[in-house]
Amino acid sequence: MLKKFAVAAALAASIIAFSPVASAADVKMVGVITDIKLAADGKSATATLKNVKGGAEVTISIKDDLTLDKFKDKRIVKGDEIRVKYDDAAGNLSSSFKKTSGC
Repeated sequence: MLKKFAVAAALAASIIAFSPVASAADVKMVGVITDIKLAADGKSATATLKNVKGGAEVTISIKDDLTLDKFKDKRIVKGDEIRVKYDDAAGNLSSSFKKTSGC
């Protein structure tokens, strides 16, 4: 009986340890850019988006080179609709920042 319990407990622990868990801090949103500010060194930026659901404004931090290049060469500009995924526990740091039309 004790052996069966130990095997069941080990199985349950391994399932919990190896199951993928989504971070509660990840937020997905679609919004329209109301402001973009590039840092002087060009290695970061902030973009303020107005959420299409509810109209709340959120300021997102961007540090990935691909998105920064799109800001610099004007492929993403003020007024564009963006699909963003960010971590609100890490200061709204963007993990995905793309035009809804597919840029």
